[in-house]
Amino acid sequence: MRKLWEDHVTWTRVYIISAAADLGDQKVAADRLLRNQVDLGDAIKPFYGEAAGAKLTTLLEEHITIATELIAAAKAGEDAKKDAAAARWRRNADDISSFLSAANPEHWPLAEMKKMMQEHLDLTTEEVTARLTKNWAADVAAYDKVHAAILAMADMLSAGIIAQHPKKF
Repeated sequence: MRKLWEDHVTWTRVYIISAAADLGDQKVAADRLLRNQVDLGDAIKPFYGEAAGAKLTTLLEEHITIATELIAAAKAGEDAKKDAAAARWRRNADDISSFLSAANPEHWPLAEMKKMMQEHLDLTTEEVTARLTKNWAADVAAYDKVHAAILAMADMLSAGIIAQHPKKF
């Protein structure tokens, strides 16, 4: 989980940097980031089944697609589009939280999942904002925060899987 979620924030960062600077690797970075969402879905299949893994992949792909729309709108100064994308992004985060909590309610309580997901969005937004405003020190600090938070989420997910499926470990 740590490796997969660390890839999530790392490839998100690569995409943010590429999109902000209009680099030629933007599509390649987005494709690699989307591949990570498949990897995350695949990681839960041994514990929750094929359908659950496919559903998580779909939710996470939506998470990334909406994020790329939000970044593009923010960069273009299109506040209405940015705000609409941000609202969809938050709803998607709640959908991811609800999905995960339903799979393991004892170890992934809905309120805790929602808090972690919303924190992830807030920190990623902070990272994007710092990058777009060329506040390099804040950009680095935001990445450090999003990185630490995603590792905490990965640890919670791992602990929950182990607690719910102890015979598989």
